[in-house]
Amino acid sequence: MKYQTKKIALISEHASPLANLGGVDTGGQNVYVAQLAKHLATMGYLVDVFTRRDSAALAGMVNWVSGVRVIHINAGPQAAVVKEDLLQYMDEFKDNMVKFIRKHSINYTLVHANFFMSALVAMGIKKELGVPFAVTFHALGHVRRIHQAGADKFPVARLAIEEAAVRQASMIIAECPQDKQDLMEYYNAPEDKIAIVPCGFSASEFSPVDKEAARRVLGLPQDEHIILQLGRMVPRKGVDNVIAALAQINVKSKPVRLVIVGGECEDLEEDKCPEYARLMDIARKHGVAEKIIFAGRKDRNRLKFYYSASDIFITTPWYEPFGITPLEAMACGTPVIGSNVGGIKYSVKDGETGVLVNPHNPAQLADAVSDLLNAPDRLYEMGKQAIERVNRHFTWARVAQQINRVYKMMQPVAKITPNRSQAA
Repeated sequence: MKYQTKKIALISEHASPLANLGGVDTGGQNVYVAQLAKHLATMGYLVDVFTRRDSAALAGMVNWVSGVRVIHINAGPQAAVVKEDLLQYMDEFKDNMVKFIRKHSINYTLVHANFFMSALVAMGIKKELGVPFAVTFHALGHVRRIHQAGADKFPVARLAIEEAAVRQASMIIAECPQDKQDLMEYYNAPEDKIAIVPCGFSASEFSPVDKEAARRVLGLPQDEHIILQLGRMVPRKGVDNVIAALAQINVKSKPVRLVIVGGECEDLEEDKCPEYARLMDIARKHGVAEKIIFAGRKDRNRLKFYYSASDIFITTPWYEPFGITPLEAMACGTPVIGSNVGGIKYSVKDGETGVLVNPHNPAQLADAVSDLLNAPDRLYEMGKQAIERVNRHFTWARVAQQINRVYKMMQPVAKITPNRSQAA
């Protein structure tokens, strides 16, 4: 089989490339799987993305873009289920994926699992069909438990599954140096089995828009400094830290407005969104509720306007395996103030494309915002350097090329012998 026509399977049990973004369980992994699949297809791969059917209205198979199919696998109820409750359905996912492969007599060269539950499925595929797999964990259970402790609702079995996947995977893809270090420290992952490949951004989706024009499009004020928080609205993302910092920002030139994009819906209501209600309580406590615009969830084609309309993008999560939003902000020419953790300290060049701060430290964050807003020339230079950095290092095309090299390191697999009774 020629290399450019290899068939591969991406497994992403809870994060479909077709999902709307911004909810509790939709975010960076959805983008990663979607963009990687599309870019690998342009390189000659035939890509099948296997994800869980979470609605009876979904077609069994969607021919998404040229070279990429999205296959919805029955596993549990055909309804939304929070990802912390999905592990119980992964045996069914594996069984139905094997049936699909045999029915259609597909010879996959390799499987690329995304997240620990997909890795569990990939281990089953390897056992039954002999197909090797690579894994991108996107987050690690041991690290999550360090930061979230009792708030982590994933089953404790996650840790053993991750440990087994580390042993059985042909290659492990770490998204940043911290991810690699954590894999080696907590999972005894062999260094020669780990490849660092970051996430990326889409240059066709994210590029600078004139700030004044972007604000007109969004109906945002022209005579204020705007700082932006954009992403999933969950506690670990540290939105409360940004709200607390807002009360301490010291800028005399113009008022400072915080815009928060994200949530389950476009029109947030406190009685329907507990996290929104919690954040509003914090805003009222600090006396800054009138300085905040909660914009709710927005379609992806609107995000470049929010990034471009902002003077600074802020992201201060407790921990972050990688973080795609800082890349998108920098691609739009907006400097980033981010937590000095995980992938953010890898993608944001401290002092050049933004500033790194400690999470859980509103005073330090407020000082960093104040310093930049009081130094417009420095802010402008950071924006230019941000555009240059992401286009040099973090395009999805570059990511796909690096993943391609990882795939080449994996041993080819013998052809699968289909079950003829099922293939009939």
